[in-house]
Amino acid sequence: MEKRSTFSGKLGFVLAAAGSAVGLGNLWRFPYLAAKYGGGMFLLVYIVLAITFGFVLMVTEIAIGRKTQLSPLKAFGALSKKWSWLGKLATIVPVLIFPYYCLIGGWVTKYAWVMVSGKAQAAAQDSFFGEYISATVDPIVWFAIFIIATTLVILFGVNKGIEKLSKVLMPALIVITVVLSVYVLTRPGAMAGVKYYLLPNVKDLSVKTFLAALGQLFYSMSLAMGIMITYGSYFSKDEHIEKAARHIEVFDTLIAFLAGLMIIPAVFAFSGGDKEALGTGPSLMFVTLPKVFASMKGGTVIGALFFILVLFAAITSSVSIMEAIVSGLLDHFKNMKRPTATIIVAVYGIVIGVICSFGFGIWSDFTIFGFSILDFLDFVSNSVLLPLVGMLTCILVGFVIKPDAVISEVELNGEFKMKHFYVAMVKWIAPIFIFAILVSSILQGVGILNI
Repeated sequence: MEKRSTFSGKLGFVLAAAGSAVGLGNLWRFPYLAAKYGGGMFLLVYIVLAITFGFVLMVTEIAIGRKTQLSPLKAFGALSKKWSWLGKLATIVPVLIFPYYCLIGGWVTKYAWVMVSGKAQAAAQDSFFGEYISATVDPIVWFAIFIIATTLVILFGVNKGIEKLSKVLMPALIVITVVLSVYVLTRPGAMAGVKYYLLPNVKDLSVKTFLAALGQLFYSMSLAMGIMITYGSYFSKDEHIEKAARHIEVFDTLIAFLAGLMIIPAVFAFSGGDKEALGTGPSLMFVTLPKVFASMKGGTVIGALFFILVLFAAITSSVSIMEAIVSGLLDHFKNMKRPTATIIVAVYGIVIGVICSFGFGIWSDFTIFGFSILDFLDFVSNSVLLPLVGMLTCILVGFVIKPDAVISEVELNGEFKMKHFYVAMVKWIAPIFIFAILVSSILQGVGILNI
């Protein structure tokens, strides 16, 4: 069995974990939800939830990883043999997400190339995105490029691969985000979007706002995906978990905030103040924003920078998702080497990713309960398994192994200042509200509830 790697220090861990957390959820889901649920009010609710719910769940997962020195596949069983099944359930999440996330990463890579090539006007055409994803060969080529890049990082391991990538891409990502935000704010008509985004209105506070913000935490902070447990298992015993979790939260929330500050005013200025123009998910990223960039002075450069930014965010997240699966294989098959495990996961990802891609083209008539192949995998992983695993993790910690099991790990390096708050959250408040997310996500997925 290979000796378990560790990050070189807290900075390497924080940047890698923040890189995992900062992904497509920040850049296409957060701005859409913020626009839909009252701008400033959604932002305020999200920040409050991030420093409460997000903090508790992140500390829990990092502590479980470091305490057990195992991937989620084996970590839960090490805490309680009767709960080893939760490790298998938690591992299914990245297994389902990895192929389609890399396919979307391929879409981002294609758009980054189109923008860098100076073809922003072509990408702004109504038919461009639909024709691209429905093609048979082109999306698979770009998907292959993206998944190969992800695989190469994993092959280099924790220090030479994940940590080095994060130390380069995360600072670059922040610089590009700030530059784009400042540029967008100087555009005519942008300030209307800024006011909507930053000024809370009590009338916009609703149960849906709360559920949407809480659900976004899972997408945005890589919670309940097994990633933070995996990265926690590489975190040195000499470092302080509570401080590291806070730093990851700041990074993640800052990028989400700046993404909103960049995208919402840009779309407001483009659409004359119509928040519905933001759209959601792929339509925002690949249809609306290219039109916005094409209409801007210097839009070709801005569009290129934006999609490079999105590509950086996507690759750091795909690396973390793949690592969670590879780590599980290495823990389960003691004699397996990293290159073998990595190639197995890459081949699996390519096969399922190609199937997902065909679901928009030659197999577009094939649906699962009305979902396309990609949308079905997304529904099962994000709407069902993420909140389910998060809720069950809280129950395990709160009532089976007890909160002291986590608290003792956190206090290896000093006092856990929010200890009493943590106990109340993990035992009572978090499971109840995560259950609400689970129910609302399923109802939303089947079309009964609209969030």
